Amino acid sequence: MRLSDFDYDLPPEAIAQEPLPERDASRLLVLDRRTGAIEHRVFRDLPSLLDPKDLLVVNRSRVLPARLRGRRDGGGVAEVLLVRRRAGARWDALLRPGRRLRTGSRIEVSEDLTVVVEPGGAADGTRQVRLEARGDDSDAALERHGHIPLPPYIRRDDRAEDRERYQTVYARESGSVAAPTAGLHFTSRVFADLDARGVARAEVILHVGPGTFRPVQVDDVTTHTVDPEPFVLPPETATAIDRARERGGRVVAAGTTTTRVLESRTDGSGRVAAGEGETSLVIVPGHRFRAVDALLTNFHLPRSSLLLLVAAIAGRERVLAAYAEAIARGYRFYSYGDAMLVI
Repeated sequence: MRLSDFDYDLPPEAIAQEPLPERDASRLLVLDRRTGAIEHRVFRDLPSLLDPKDLLVVNRSRVLPARLRGRRDGGGVAEVLLVRRRAGARWDALLRPGRRLRTGSRIEVSEDLTVVVEPGGAADGTRQVRLEARGDDSDAALERHGHIPLPPYIRRDDRAEDRERYQTVYARESGSVAAPTAGLHFTSRVFADLDARGVARAEVILHVGPGTFRPVQVDDVTTHTVDPEPFVLPPETATAIDRARERGGRVVAAGTTTTRVLESRTDGSGRVAAGEGETSLVIVPGHRFRAVDALLTNFHLPRSSLLLLVAAIAGRERVLAAYAEAIARGYRFYSYGDAMLVI
């Protein structure tokens, strides 16, 4: 398949710029991947759409306040997006303006936090930096002065409330530069209803990198690559999946990140193994799903690797038809937008 096969027209006004007042009030488009049938619900209906034998798996990664703004020595503004922690206060980062920030350059973020550019860079355009915090550790200074890295299609600066709303309610380990957005709709009320219905729940960790925003650059989608991202699949999650299989339940992945972890750790027989490491798995149409039976996700950008993944599980024609109906019905798209359940 060619990249042009995964294009669609989206009116700019359909891109959600703000979260809804209530997380679980988002709309939920339900797509039957076998028949193509579409149903329109709201997210808080999710428990009634799952079976008591099912297992819901979520990604508990937490978004870092990874964007730092300051002034470089010699004058002029600069921006740093922390991407991957190396050790201690050292990080891989994207810098702007990159050409003017040479090794040894210093960016003063505040009186107590400075970013120092160190030697080294990578093919993905990242540079190595060190955080210097005066009178405190660098993580505490980052929490105070960092900004939530809202995606570029949200055309406004981050605000204080984004620190809470651009996180899932179950986020714990920090490490992502983008939210696992399918999880943004969950609330304690939805989880209580899932528990009451008997739907089991398990967790993985995948720290989302900036590659989630990078467009696919190749026309042959089977040759697309993504940067490795760190993950953890705990033993208790592997056990929960085994138990769901034994009772005839489905594995429902909350998000493309969760899907990539599960599919990365599944062998040819469909058995999921616990472990941790990095994954660069690209899922495109033709992929044989061995772990995931159903997918909860948001609506994704045209020509994106995330849209390719959804098309892989539901079929290109059915996904694009569902997107067209969602646009016609005024659904809200992307990170702060509405949700879709592929069953």
